[in-house]
Parts: sequence; structure tokens; C-alpha cells
Amino acid sequence: MATILPATPHPGPHADPAMPGFRPRGQTVPLDWARLRRYLAGLGHELDLAEMPRQFAGGLANLNYLIRLDGRQCVLRRPPPGPLPPGANDMAREHRVLSSRLWQRFPQAPRSLMYCVDPDVLGAHFLVMEYRPGLTIGADLPAWLDSNVAGPRIASTLVDLLVQLHTTDAAEVGLDDLGKPDGFLSRAIEGWTRRAEALNGAAPHPAVRELAQWLRAHCPPDGKPTLLHCDFKLDNVVLDPETLRPRAVLDWDMATRGHPLFDLATLLSYWTEPGDPEAVRELRQMPTTSPGFPSRAQIAEAYRQRTGCDLSDLPFHRVLAMFKLGVVFLQLHARYLAGATTEPRYASFGRIGRSILDFTHDIAHGRAN
Repeated sequence: MATILPATPHPGPHADPAMPGFRPRGQTVPLDWARLRRYLAGLGHELDLAEMPRQFAGGLANLNYLIRLDGRQCVLRRPPPGPLPPGANDMAREHRVLSSRLWQRFPQAPRSLMYCVDPDVLGAHFLVMEYRPGLTIGADLPAWLDSNVAGPRIASTLVDLLVQLHTTDAAEVGLDDLGKPDGFLSRAIEGWTRRAEALNGAAPHPAVRELAQWLRAHCPPDGKPTLLHCDFKLDNVVLDPETLRPRAVLDWDMATRGHPLFDLATLLSYWTEPGDPEAVRELRQMPTTSPGFPSRAQIAEAYRQRTGCDLSDLPFHRVLAMFKLGVVFLQLHARYLAGATTEPRYASFGRIGRSILDFTHDIAHGRAN
């Protein structure tokens, strides 16, 4: 699951450390910074601990810290503590993508500067990447933005970024062997079904089996693969606070190659509308229920116009993306129940995850869009 930052500008070099972009010191997940400094010194790097690293607020999964390394601000990313689902929070994959030539064709991809596989340093593998300051927007627009003006502009930016990524030649940036695009959709169906069935050993939500059967019966051919982000949404985009132009796209730990409609459907899975069920609107990932934001159908049509992509298989991808999202929220709730996190917002994730699966069932059977 992506890091969710608040609707405030990223803190700059001289920001007040108490600003809401960071967690309070008492709520920060502690890391052994002295050990990290020794490790980095052995590699010829200097970690400045005159001002202790700060953890960005709001992350649902990966832990993200602002650090000063070799005189520049950087971001350290590592998985959350506790057991993780297979393939989740893949820092090695993210480093592979962000240390490639992707930035040359897709300049919004920040560069990964180093990767450490040794869990003895910080308790898990981690990477250090460029810091791109700017504005991140989560559930709500900042008060100083008029949604009727900002909504269409932000929506257009998201579609443009998605098109730009999908038209980037993987071979030109050294990522033509990323992932396994053959069978990608079938593996996604089976993988997310297994995760749903394995949650705490409890009986899965009744919709899980029916949705898995529906997805298997409607699975289209894989088609020509493109680069995929796999968690593309607004709070994974850093914007210029003055112009709202994109400065960075974050959270590449699930990036792969596959059908571009899966990325579009992922974006749409977070794109709530005023008429959606209340618990689905409680996702509160993007402010798309605000006036000025286009509908999901309009976003899909904008993508089609800019790419010429056939959208006839979009309903399948939409069900798959929503199925995945429901399972993710159930996984996060399971972490809360197991004591891996004590954040109170996780307490409602089980109800939200089940509501997402019910909504997905309606989408699959034509009762919702």
C-alpha cells in the first residue's frame, strides 16, 4: 500500500519540524540511526544527525524518513515492521526501477541513490532516494485551492502522467525484463485470492469466491505490456504548489510490466464519486467527490482519447483493481488486529474493505460502475 501524506506542502530545508508533514517525535517509529551512520560511513557517506531524521506522517505501509546524507536532503524508505505478504513492500524492486534510466524518459521518477539488503542495519532492507519537495494531496484539497479550478487541472495531470508512463519504452530505459508480463493478469487473480483466503485463517468474505470465479471467467489476453506503476493515485504524485505541475511520482515498489488498463483501473479504484456507497467514500484517498473533479467515466474517456487504447476490457480490470483494493484494506485491518500497528484509523479498515468487496461484486454484475 502507498504512503499517504497529508494535504500540506512537503517540508523544505528550513521547515518547522513540528509542522503536520511529520509525525510527532513520540509517534515516530524508531530506527537505529547511529548504526545506520556507521554503516554509511563504511561506504564513504556521511549521515548528519545534528538534526535527527523525521518520519513523514500518514504512511499506511512503508516507513519514510527525511534524512540529510552527504549534505543533501534524501528520503529513506523501508517496509513496516512485522510479517509482510509475499512480494509486498519490495524495496529491491523499487530500487531497480528508480536506479534505471527511467528518469531520462519519465523525469517525474526520483532516482534511487542506494539500496541495502542487510536487515541487520535497520531491521529490514531499505533504500535511499532523492527528495522532491512539493505539495502532496490526500483526502482533501488544501483550503487555498478552489476545487472547481484545481479539480480539472489535477485530473488532467494524472491522466497525462499515466499516458506518459505507458508510452515510455521499457527497453530504452533498461526495464524490458522487469516483471513477468505473460500471465500477469492470471497471477494477479490467484495471488489476491490467496491473500484474501489467508487473512488470519478466518473465513473469507462471501464475495471473495464469487469475484475470483468471475475474474477467472472474464480474464482477457495479457496483450502488449507497458510499464506499470501499480498504485497510481494522487497522493503518490508531488505537485508544484504554485502551478500544480508534477514534480515526482512516488511509491514504485509494485512497479512491473503488464496491461496498461490495470494502471488506469487502479486509479479509478481510488476515484470515489458522490453516489458511491458511504463506506467506499470513506476510503478518502483522493478529493474526487469535490466539485470540479470529473467522473470515472470521463477519466477513462480522456485516457482513451490520448492513447487510442481499446477500453472494452476495462470492466475486467476495474473489478480486478477493486478486488485488490478491498483485500489490501482487509490486510491492513489484520495488521491492526494482530497488534502490528496501533493507529486508530486502521480500526475501520475491515468494514471499509468488506464494503469495497461488496461494491466490486455490484460492479462485476452491472449494478454499479
